[in-house]
Amino acid sequence: MLELKNIRKSYTTGTFTQHALKGIDLKFRQNEFVAILGPSGSGKTTLLNIIGGLDRYDKGDLIINNRSTKSFKDKDWDAYRNNCIGFVFQSYNLINHIDILSNVEMGMTLSGVNGKTRRKKAMEVLKRVGLKEHAHKKPNQLSGGQMQRVAIARALANDPDIILADEPTGALDSKTSVQIMELIKEIAKDKLVIMVTHNPDLAHEYATRVIEMKDGELTSDSNTVTEKEKIDNDYKIKKTSMNFKTALHLSLNNIKTKKGRTILTAFASSIGIIGIALILSLSNGFDKQIDIFEKNTLSALPIVITKQSMNLDEETMEKMHEDMSSENSYPDTKFVTPVDLEEQQYTHINNIKDDYINYIEKISSEYVSGVNYMHATGLNILQKIDGKIKQINTSNLNIGMMPHTLSDDTPSVIEQRFDLLAGKEPTSKEEIVIEVDNKNRISKDLLEVLGFSTKENISFDDILKSTMTIVYNDDYYQKVGNYFIPNSNLDQVYQNKNNLTLKVVGIIRLKKEYPNMASNAGIYYTYDFMNHIIEKNSNSQVVQAQKTANYSVISGELFDLTTEEGKETKENMLAYLGDKKVPYGIQVYPKDFESKEHIINYLDAYNEGKNENDKIAYIDQANLMSSLSSNIMDAITIVLVAFSSISLIVSSIMIGIIMYISVLERTKEIGILRSLGARKRDIARVFNSETFIIGVSSGAIGILVAWLLLFPINSLLKDLTDLEGVAVMNPIHALILVTISVILTLIGGYIPAKLASKKDPVEALRTE
Repeated sequence: MLELKNIRKSYTTGTFTQHALKGIDLKFRQNEFVAILGPSGSGKTTLLNIIGGLDRYDKGDLIINNRSTKSFKDKDWDAYRNNCIGFVFQSYNLINHIDILSNVEMGMTLSGVNGKTRRKKAMEVLKRVGLKEHAHKKPNQLSGGQMQRVAIARALANDPDIILADEPTGALDSKTSVQIMELIKEIAKDKLVIMVTHNPDLAHEYATRVIEMKDGELTSDSNTVTEKEKIDNDYKIKKTSMNFKTALHLSLNNIKTKKGRTILTAFASSIGIIGIALILSLSNGFDKQIDIFEKNTLSALPIVITKQSMNLDEETMEKMHEDMSSENSYPDTKFVTPVDLEEQQYTHINNIKDDYINYIEKISSEYVSGVNYMHATGLNILQKIDGKIKQINTSNLNIGMMPHTLSDDTPSVIEQRFDLLAGKEPTSKEEIVIEVDNKNRISKDLLEVLGFSTKENISFDDILKSTMTIVYNDDYYQKVGNYFIPNSNLDQVYQNKNNLTLKVVGIIRLKKEYPNMASNAGIYYTYDFMNHIIEKNSNSQVVQAQKTANYSVISGELFDLTTEEGKETKENMLAYLGDKKVPYGIQVYPKDFESKEHIINYLDAYNEGKNENDKIAYIDQANLMSSLSSNIMDAITIVLVAFSSISLIVSSIMIGIIMYISVLERTKEIGILRSLGARKRDIARVFNSETFIIGVSSGAIGILVAWLLLFPINSLLKDLTDLEGVAVMNPIHALILVTISVILTLIGGYIPAKLASKKDPVEALRTE
């Protein structure tokens, strides 16, 4: 079964070398009780440790079942200790934070024996040593003799072939010593028992074979194995394996013995999690508030198409970023760099034509609440103020067109976005509405257009009685030579029957759902009105004259038609006089924020397959605003999370320190587990499972505390900002943060766990 051939072992400390074993040759029978005697320093404990696989020999060979151990690896020695060896130590070496039953089960646990079988067998050996009723007690609740019986039960539980007892009665009184020796003698009937002792009386009384040692050498053997004796061996060494559940159980029981320290550690580690969780909750809440703002407010912003539009494609945005970057700015070079200005242009010239207008008109009314065409057409407005006819200059006044719907089935823009404070909606070219701001205000200049010069408040009824007069070009301008000037006889012009009288039929105000929208208080006419004005004025004398002239027929300014600028100036003049039917800009109002994406896709579809000059660029105002707010929020979140992450790093370092202290505290336990056959990776797993528990606890505490803090934070924000329920914790964020906590604690505890796995089992067992 077991044979030692010329086993040598020495220890070197500095320049001094101690020869513990000097060529030991021994054979052991399958069933015998061997007592090894010798004074301190004779090498008997070293011999026992080498036989048990706890220590390694320098030279020679240990033969197990006719197999040399020279090629044994760590895993082979671990399996050997677990399956073939049962240790009984002088100091019992029980794991104090688990109960007696778990101590006895430990060897079987490492062998992978299932729970039911393991428990049944452990109870049987506890009954055999007379401790069945103490199975659920902790080691510190037993006497010395009882603890030694537990150690013997643990040694027997996995049914090993060899029992190694190192001074099993050294810490016991004489009466208890006899009881333990009787128990060991009984065990030796069907096993090989090798006992190291200082007591020759016990050795000669109970052992069937007594071996004496001195100075690392054998001095006598009372029952040497002869060459003729046949030793029948038939067993295999099974590999050991501690699963994560077992490691978790061990760690959990250890943590229970230091609950206060563990809770404080977990809480300290959770501070970073709390900070990040609060930041993400606020960010998440503000993002939701921004979403609400976008849907309720930004959805009122139109998609704008003008003659000159910012090109926001990816390539242009990258160029803009490069130009704005400070990396290559302000060089120290002594030369200039030529650049093509056309390549530097970030704007796109939109050539809006009739086909594009027709394309816009075909947008599904399911997504569009209204379309507004912006014309540069000037309006000839006359108004009687305090009995005098006055010509109104509209250049700085907010007088424009109300967006029109694309389908009769679609609710009007007024219905969707405005409160009708008085009157009705305009339905014909002769009807207009007045928009007031959220305080029912409107500018004095606009009131003057309606004929009011008073500074006092004006009733809605009086507003609804007001009108303004539009004069067509042929009645407004008179020809003088090659030029046209406004008719100076304003009374006569005002009385002309051809004039178009616009009547105020309604007063509107933007709904409360759009509180952050800028007020567009002004006077608004209908789509039909503008079409009518362009139709009438485009055939006027002044327009026909302007078409053929290379100068302004109003001011006399010459147009340099050889340049694009001159041509554009003439085009603008014709547009002002009412000739140009194609608008200079278009505003498309989505029904809601979701509809905007459909409209964007529709507008993008127009540009597919077209060259750059024929493409029509647009500006999504809502997207620009929401991107800006989102980017700012993201930037703030990233900065704050980065600061809070510092505490996570500190926590990770702290966990490493705590785990290192735990390794020092549990060094004896490491030695016990190694003596029972635990592998190095099993030891690392025990400590990794402890950091796992701390990590989960830390993450859970952090999320719980952060969640509780959301209530006072939301209450405070409600008082300060009038926003309700701003901070909202995202469950996914919570799960991610707990995962991060676990990962960081595992990282922090990795080095201590690695150190623990590399501890020498013999040295670890000597630790007190």
